[in-house]
Amino acid sequence: MREESSGLIVGISIGVVIGVALAVAAFFCIRYHRKRSQIGNSSSRRAATIPIRANGADSCSVLSDSSIGTESPKSTLQNGISFWLSGLKKANVIPASGILEYSYKDLQKATCNFTTLIGQGAYGPVYKAQMSTGETVAVKMLASDSKQGEKEFQTEVTLLGRLHHRNLVNLVGYCAEKNQHMLIYVYMSRGSLASHLYSEKFEPLNWELRVQIALDVARGLEYLHDGAVPPVIHRDIKSSNILLDQSMRARVADFGLSREEMVSKHASHIRGTFGYLDPEYISTRSFTKKSDVYSYGVLLFELIAGRNPLQGLMEHVELAAMNTEGKVGWEEIGDPRLKGNFDVEELNQVAALAHKCVSPVPRRRPSMRDIVQVLSRILKYRHSRKRDMEDLTPRAHEVIINTSQSESRTPIPEHHRVESLDSTTDSVDV
Repeated sequence: MREESSGLIVGISIGVVIGVALAVAAFFCIRYHRKRSQIGNSSSRRAATIPIRANGADSCSVLSDSSIGTESPKSTLQNGISFWLSGLKKANVIPASGILEYSYKDLQKATCNFTTLIGQGAYGPVYKAQMSTGETVAVKMLASDSKQGEKEFQTEVTLLGRLHHRNLVNLVGYCAEKNQHMLIYVYMSRGSLASHLYSEKFEPLNWELRVQIALDVARGLEYLHDGAVPPVIHRDIKSSNILLDQSMRARVADFGLSREEMVSKHASHIRGTFGYLDPEYISTRSFTKKSDVYSYGVLLFELIAGRNPLQGLMEHVELAAMNTEGKVGWEEIGDPRLKGNFDVEELNQVAALAHKCVSPVPRRRPSMRDIVQVLSRILKYRHSRKRDMEDLTPRAHEVIINTSQSESRTPIPEHHRVESLDSTTDSVDV
């Protein structure tokens, strides 16, 4: 009897040990699998919940100004899987992802063997590509020896695969062949905002256009902060990352440093562009939505003053703020290239808004949604004033015609004629 009990106990013990061993092995297998597919799984979950504002002011019903051709795509990106971590294994076709994979050979042909250089980014050159379908795109080739370039490639594919807005430069394809990582974007024919502000090749941007560009950028950032799920922090807002299309409408570009808000907000190394960096981020290494707001405020002052942040822009602003108390008198920092051709009231309103954005205390900075509302009101008021002026002009013309007709028909004594003209002028003023 005792022998049977001992055998039973030994059997149970062996079974428990085997079960624990199997459980531990299964745990490590699952953990290893999750590490390999973490990016893909998270992207898949987020893509299913992305809100597209179909009827709002920021809706994006069309992916880009020039839609990408489909003459050479091999496959689409399946759930944003990190293909460079899995031996560049080909993904299955998932049309809903919207990101097409192109072959190295096709892009080599479209860029005339990579000779159509149009710019140099932080991590590699940018080429203009003419696809066989007639569509024009921009191809950013990431340096093959840059670890940061690979990280930027991963970030942009996983983020832009699910972010679509008319004020964001949309990613429409990628290539991962021959040890090369290339990103394919909508081609922005007018170049960067920085080139229009500082290059002598371009005519100075007029004031009305500068305010419209500011609103376009604000709408793009508002979508990242409040429209994307989870929210996205850009982390590198600057004039060279704002691109202009054929109609001079602005879009936010370069998401290589962007992070989702749910990711750890603390960084071991400071990343971004000096002159645009939030002082709070520099001191605490913690970035938030308000860090983007600070960079946007610097961009607003850049539009107002036409001065580069690396050339003393903010020192110039702080000196002006002492005299303006942050409200009026900002016209003294207006871009000399404008030659005074701006609405003083509008400039003061935009500058006062920018001054709030660069507050050293993050909680005092407005949200991007508030900024969009303020700039929208400014433009709406401008348009209403223009309509009022247009409505008044034909009325004055009609009065002059009627007056001349009445003079030709009925002779009026001189003193009566002057009185009637004065009364007509009063009615037009009213």
